[in-house]
Amino acid sequence: MLKDKRILLIIGGGIAAYKTLELIRRLRERGAAVTPVMTGAAAEFVTPMSVSALAGEAVHQALFDLGAEAEMGHIQLSRSADLVVVVPATADLLAKMAHGLANDLASTLLLATDTPVIVAPAMNVRMWEHPATQRNLETLRADGIAFIGPNEGDMACGEYGPGRMSEPMEILAAIEARFSSGPLAGRHAIVTSGPTHEPIDPVRYIANRSSGAQGSAIAAALRDAGASVTFVTGPAAIAPPTGVKVINVETAREMEAAVSRALPADIGVFAAAVADWRVDTAQPQKLKKVKGEIPSLSFVENPDILASVSARGGNRPELVVGFAAETENVVENATQKRARKGCDWIVANDVSPDTGIMGGTDNSVVLISDAAPEYWPRMRKEEVAKRLVERIAKRFGGEKA
Repeated sequence: MLKDKRILLIIGGGIAAYKTLELIRRLRERGAAVTPVMTGAAAEFVTPMSVSALAGEAVHQALFDLGAEAEMGHIQLSRSADLVVVVPATADLLAKMAHGLANDLASTLLLATDTPVIVAPAMNVRMWEHPATQRNLETLRADGIAFIGPNEGDMACGEYGPGRMSEPMEILAAIEARFSSGPLAGRHAIVTSGPTHEPIDPVRYIANRSSGAQGSAIAAALRDAGASVTFVTGPAAIAPPTGVKVINVETAREMEAAVSRALPADIGVFAAAVADWRVDTAQPQKLKKVKGEIPSLSFVENPDILASVSARGGNRPELVVGFAAETENVVENATQKRARKGCDWIVANDVSPDTGIMGGTDNSVVLISDAAPEYWPRMRKEEVAKRLVERIAKRFGGEKA
């Protein structure tokens, strides 16, 4: 897939720059040619000699290189690659990209290129969450820049949260997906997965038994079919797949906001087991047990993500797929749900305790659409995902022009 592909790798100045050495090695293993460009700050974290040795090419650092610039070398670098990858993409580098600044080789290449660009952000959690950074991200997404990560985790600075750079194998999978010739190449899919946790107080919450396994398998199958996947997941027991954009959320309202930000999309698969209700007012302190007294909880409805996306106008995905977890009258209830929500398909299953499906490895589903209900045999969730994605690919009739 990557054989003879030329990757222009721009290495930004962050502690995560050391991970680019592994990424370069993996790209070269798969037959890709890697042309490395380093910012001045990047050289403070990883040596140009190490990068050059692994890439098998000289490292480009200076904008005003007399020998190269005789032939407008920076323009040639920006145009000769099949893909531009920015790892790590620091807050500073993202800001330069968003505002069209070009005061060093890296930013000049990014402004001059007509090649697709993937960036892997990495920065302190406060920098990631800052309104200025979020505005820059929205600008870049609108410009067609693709993102991989960031993940949530421990930072080199000692803090925890979103901003940790995706791992090299995750970035590699995203790069491979860009060159995929699968039937859904060029399509953007949003997949929701896992449960939501609705807080009662700082230590208690309302949830369900969803493991997130089915949603994760669907996201992986869409990725393998060539789609660009945004994976919005609640606190699931199953790790998200690599090679997709992962957005971690906790509550239904957070999931709704994440889905809205991820639009537009061609495909929406809403596999998350979203809590129908939440406590009206979550308590700021732990509710204390008082002998003889039972706390009274007042509930309100959570947003209906599937219905709201299905009802969108020009921003509605071409195909909206919902899920219906039922314990009785599966087909009847799922058919009614499809009509009520306004989605195109419903994937219905029986999650009665004796089935072992909720939180298990297998699933047995019925596909509800305009046609007669389609009963699928019990199979592993990965196989359900593959069959569903085959149906989606057939629905779209091949690659996007």
